[in-house]
Amino acid sequence: ETSFYFYMSTKVAVVTGSNKGIGLAIVRALCKQFNGDVYVTSRDVLNSEGLKPKFHQLDINDLNSIKNAAAYFKGKYDGVDILINNAGTAFKASDTTPFGVQAEVTLRTNFFATRDVLTHFLPLVKAGGRVVNVSSMLSASGLKQCSPELQQRFHSEDITEDELVALMQRFVDEAKKGEHKQGGWPDMSYAVSKIGVTVLSMIHARHLSKERPKDGILINACCPGWVRTEIAAPGAPKSPDEGAITPVYLALLAPGATEPHGKYVSDKEVQPW
Repeated sequence: ETSFYFYMSTKVAVVTGSNKGIGLAIVRALCKQFNGDVYVTSRDVLNSEGLKPKFHQLDINDLNSIKNAAAYFKGKYDGVDILINNAGTAFKASDTTPFGVQAEVTLRTNFFATRDVLTHFLPLVKAGGRVVNVSSMLSASGLKQCSPELQQRFHSEDITEDELVALMQRFVDEAKKGEHKQGGWPDMSYAVSKIGVTVLSMIHARHLSKERPKDGILINACCPGWVRTEIAAPGAPKSPDEGAITPVYLALLAPGATEPHGKYVSDKEVQPW
């Protein structure tokens, strides 16, 4: 009996793609600052550096892996208190992979797979929960390079998840045909994928405010800054620990806080979108 009640009262934080880079730095900070269990989740098992995170396999590109992880946290903790969607991918600027392939692979992980995680995990987020989607400053600069029509949709208060999904798929389809520029898109699939993540966060925030107004759940997108990781260049100014500061700040917003919610945040400040 006791173990059941113990787990039901234990808080839990889940960080995707957290076996290295910014994700691991977020886990390190949460291990010190969050009073509860912290889970590294990734495709590959982690060497835990002597910290005490727990591990659960989660490949965000594998729907069964997402469902299995969701069932585990539902069963063991009756949900999650903190969800940080950090898992992502990028091609190096020097990569010669055809743009259409880069677009498909980048969007599949950074947007579509992140959306799948949210589809299965948002219903598990407990009252007072915090959801943080790691986006990028390139989403804001990429947005400015979109056509006025696309910018209007991405700024819109009434864009739906289905419409956003259709737009992201349109980018991939046009990129594969070499027609994305005519379609009003920038030449940067990473930026487009992160526009998707930022706008999806805003859509979910509106949905939560409407469907679960009393639950006080806060969901935001953030930019960690330019961080020295496998994705960025070694010359980036921030360490992974510095890159973790804003995601961790949003994950640990004080109980009862009502904002930020549905915002794009960088250096702990809400940014214009």
